[in-house]
Amino acid sequence: MNTRTLSEWLAWIEGVYPRTMELGLERVHAVLEQMDLRRPGFCAVTVAGTNGKGSTVAMLEACLRAAGYKVGAYTSPHLVRYNERVRLDGRAATDAELCDAFARVEAARGETPLTYFEFGTLAAFDLFRAAGTEVAALEVGLGGRLDAVNGIDADAAIVTSIGIDHTSWLGPDRESIGREKAGVFRAGRPAICGDPAPPASIAATAAAVGADLLLLDRDFFIERGRDGWTWRHGSRVRAGLPYPALRGDYQLRNAACAVTALELLSGRFPLSQAHIRAGLLNAAIAGRFQVLPGAPVRVLDVAHNPDAVRALAATLRQQPAGGKTLAVFGMLKDKDIAASARAMEGVVDRWYVATLHTPRGATADEIAAALARAGVTAPVLAHADVIGAYDAACRDADARDRVVVFGSFHTVGDILSSLGRGTVHGG
Repeated sequence: MNTRTLSEWLAWIEGVYPRTMELGLERVHAVLEQMDLRRPGFCAVTVAGTNGKGSTVAMLEACLRAAGYKVGAYTSPHLVRYNERVRLDGRAATDAELCDAFARVEAARGETPLTYFEFGTLAAFDLFRAAGTEVAALEVGLGGRLDAVNGIDADAAIVTSIGIDHTSWLGPDRESIGREKAGVFRAGRPAICGDPAPPASIAATAAAVGADLLLLDRDFFIERGRDGWTWRHGSRVRAGLPYPALRGDYQLRNAACAVTALELLSGRFPLSQAHIRAGLLNAAIAGRFQVLPGAPVRVLDVAHNPDAVRALAATLRQQPAGGKTLAVFGMLKDKDIAASARAMEGVVDRWYVATLHTPRGATADEIAAALARAGVTAPVLAHADVIGAYDAACRDADARDRVVVFGSFHTVGDILSSLGRGTVHGG
């Protein structure tokens, strides 16, 4: 019987096996067997990739829900509350549901140690089964091949993009990183890649496992129009689709990956044009070029590696501010801070850098030094925390300026938490 609160469970899970990441599937497979979850009864669409995973999951979820299917979604990390990670038919899992699932995982694991992420992933799978989920969209936590989400076989797998991130875990280059991400592919099942220039390791891994590989611009195509776009794969065509509600040119590639997966699963889960249209228009996810209401314009984006920041910069250039762009920037110390800052060259007029108060967080002084190494010439102001940096930027901005918050899930999460409490500008 569960007697812990959710916060107590999370603290206990963090402490019982404190190594935050230890890649490998042996532990997960052992507990999945104990829970009879190796073949969980729901259709799994697994989404890996350096960037775009959460957005792709959101679009899959929205399209399937528009058609009336019972849908689960698993994403990470969360921005404000752990409950965000597990969605059951469009709602976040409750504290009670999560606590009960954690208790079931704890009862099943015996002497098998589990990391925080493994514990949470197993709990999500358990909740999806308990809810009678028909399709689950699952975001990989790190890499793919050895990630806990890969403990169950994907009915369709997506790799959204391959960039340089998490090199100490996944390898130093796109070839090695692509190989790890393609580890979610399965024999005889769709393997979709939305990277416009994928490393050779994607095709090599798909061939080695016998997956049915579909590449953007080789097997499925995007045709842009003024008022909409067309998806094409062989003789299959979806014309007159709306551009995704999620902002950013790159979101169209994520949408095309989602549509491809849905089309290839349509024998089991048919969707009409109206369902896909509704899903693309209604998909929402916090912290992805999220524009807050009111003045000045405030944009929140979890971009936390150079590729993601380049995409953010491109979107900002497409939507220029009437005045200055003020950046609130906090990042983890193991990220490429200098390259991320260089990606915003010519976009940011003033930097408000902030210390992230997490074990891996960079200090404001460390970020300022990285900006100097990157050759940033715009003024840089250092702040003790994200909230102080954000408040200062909002005070300094006039109605024509915009404030852009980015660099980490922690950076955006701090702002969203404070907005919810009404303790920062706009809250």
